[in-house]
Amino acid sequence: MTDAAQTPSLADLRAEIDRIDETMHRLLMERSEIIDRLVKVKRTQTEGSAFRPAREASMMRSLVQRHRGLLPLDTVESIWRVIISTFTYVQAPYAVHADLSVGEPLMRDSARFHFGFTAPFVPHMGARAVVKTVEASKGDLGLLPAAMVPGSDAWWTALEPEQAPKIIARLPFVERADHPAGLPVFVVSHPIADAAVTEVETFSVRVAGWSAKSAAAVSALADVLAVSDGALDGAALLVSVREPGARDAVLDALRQSGASVRSFIPVGSHAAPYRFGMDSAGSARP
Repeated sequence: MTDAAQTPSLADLRAEIDRIDETMHRLLMERSEIIDRLVKVKRTQTEGSAFRPAREASMMRSLVQRHRGLLPLDTVESIWRVIISTFTYVQAPYAVHADLSVGEPLMRDSARFHFGFTAPFVPHMGARAVVKTVEASKGDLGLLPAAMVPGSDAWWTALEPEQAPKIIARLPFVERADHPAGLPVFVVSHPIADAAVTEVETFSVRVAGWSAKSAAAVSALADVLAVSDGALDGAALLVSVREPGARDAVLDALRQSGASVRSFIPVGSHAAPYRFGMDSAGSARP
């Protein structure tokens, strides 16, 4: 048999592509039929947002681990994000409220990459406005910068009340050096204890006597994401604790550094980021 006889023609290859495209479309329609049945079983129309960060984290880990070939991971991740977010919207419609104080292009890119174009994007100027709007909604989500924005206040204190919105995810979940929507953001929603991921816990902390010594003492156990000084009861911190159950160790470290802890209130949790193509320190691999 000659090489020419073994080599498929352009028409043959295009027919294969058309077959695969049709199969993917039919599978998406089949997925939508299952979601329709799921809605009827769970009656999520009356339960707020159907967003489930634990399940999503598991799905994204599996996606990254099985990915291979020429297709960029960016493309695969964005496609799956749109699929997940759109079908979540079908179960229980929601809007995405975003704080633009960190810059509109970056925040809009993050929202569109992770939630697509079906869920409405609602801009706000200031994190507290986002928190307030999400709290008043039925099941909307909020996107907030996962770091201190110059000139902003300690917005995370608005998450302290028991029924206030809570951090349920941190994006991007799949971290990499060249991520097209790499702005670190928190997702907040109404509390969803039944679907929460507690691999990384976040706390609103108020301390008196906050110092460089205190920061160094805490850094081995947690990440201090933001500090707002000038409050009457001392500094307000947003602290991310990397090890589940390490809250007491962080408290001890603060006290041993000479700081006086006024409050240490949980404000949510999220899955540990999946670092793709990066070493354990978070640096890009060559």
